[in-house]
Amino acid sequence: MSKPKIITGVALVSPSSPIAVPAVPLLSQFTDLVLWEAELATDPIAMESALMARLASVPDHRSTRGRRHPLPVILTLTACATLVVGGDSITAIWQWATRASQEKLQRLGASRHPLTGLFVLPSERTFRRVLAGVDGDALDAAVSGYVCDVLTQRVPVPHIPDTPGPPEREQRRAASRKVTHPAPPGLLPAAALDGKAVRGARTGQHSRVFLVGAISHESGLILGQRQVESKRGEGPAARTLLAGLDVAGMVLTLDALHTTKATARLITEQLAAHYVLIVKANQPLAHEAARALLTGPDLEWIDTTAIDDDRGHGRTERRTIRTTQTGDGLFPGARQAFRLRRDVGGLDGAWTSKEIVYGITSLPADLAGPAHLNHYERSHWCVENRLHWIRDTTFREDHSQVRVGAAPRAMTSFRNLAISTARLAGRANIAHARRDLLNHDAAFAVFAL
Repeated sequence: MSKPKIITGVALVSPSSPIAVPAVPLLSQFTDLVLWEAELATDPIAMESALMARLASVPDHRSTRGRRHPLPVILTLTACATLVVGGDSITAIWQWATRASQEKLQRLGASRHPLTGLFVLPSERTFRRVLAGVDGDALDAAVSGYVCDVLTQRVPVPHIPDTPGPPEREQRRAASRKVTHPAPPGLLPAAALDGKAVRGARTGQHSRVFLVGAISHESGLILGQRQVESKRGEGPAARTLLAGLDVAGMVLTLDALHTTKATARLITEQLAAHYVLIVKANQPLAHEAARALLTGPDLEWIDTTAIDDDRGHGRTERRTIRTTQTGDGLFPGARQAFRLRRDVGGLDGAWTSKEIVYGITSLPADLAGPAHLNHYERSHWCVENRLHWIRDTTFREDHSQVRVGAAPRAMTSFRNLAISTARLAGRANIAHARRDLLNHDAAFAVFAL
């Protein structure tokens, strides 16, 4: 058996060593361990990961008495495990983390056993307790901050190794759609907001956990998230979320639930952004005014009409939009009203359903014509297709039974991080990217660990 190295009075052994003998009295070992951990806290090797530096800003509300494992270590291990296929529950995250090497645990800044000198992994119970008590707002801010750091090129773009061979199907479809269905020129950066219930989770009052999130139309990156008490509180939560984002000059698309004067004023007056809102029965006066403005035969609206045809997934869709100019009398900040007709049918060309909705926007006609508004409104559904559906199917979010404290929201935050990370790495198929990270070292390397 090789002789253990002695570091700051503690015997350091490798995982293959069956036993370690204390080199100094036990009290000295504890004293030296405290000093070693203090040195590690200032050691740049543990904090050179941009994500870990962001997660270190999340406040630790645990009692200092008995606190053994640093909060950034637990959060970073959770983030890495969520990247990998199967890391959809706290148990699975802990099982994945148990295979982390001593070298990786040392790099993360994990705690060290005072007797053996080995780096210690938090238990499954510790993972559950920490995620249940984490500050959800601070965690979401850290995740969004990391995404912003990559977008602004302050930190390197994450890399996910790709399976050798031709591009997978979603990559090919994404590239093909840009050619066959190009976006109109002159589009502004846009983001969609919507809420989602985590169906398998419950709060302390036995109500569902409801989250509202923002996602970029173009890149599919999740920009932020907030938790609300119930679906009735989604509007105030959305405004709180928007107030914390830098959305100046962007176009924000929201569904009819968020078509309120308070939201419109916040977007146009305080955030210096633009909105595209659907008007329904919750705003009866605006709905009737928009309908009256846009009523008439199609021939009268040729100059302000755009038609978008799409074919795929076993159906044909036609979206016909007509626009007219308006003013603040219709809605705060309004500059145009629009009427959108959706016709859906089979691949044989026969239409089987029709839907007509009305909307308003703060975008003037010189910034957004009918084709632009049609594109913004169609792209709004990315919040369902590229966020909610991905979390439900790829991460099995609605099957999760996590329900204690902030744990449901924390798990969703790490799923958002995994989705954004895969897209920052240029991957279209999130499930495919997760399967490429079965190797432990590859998963750690995504966040430069």
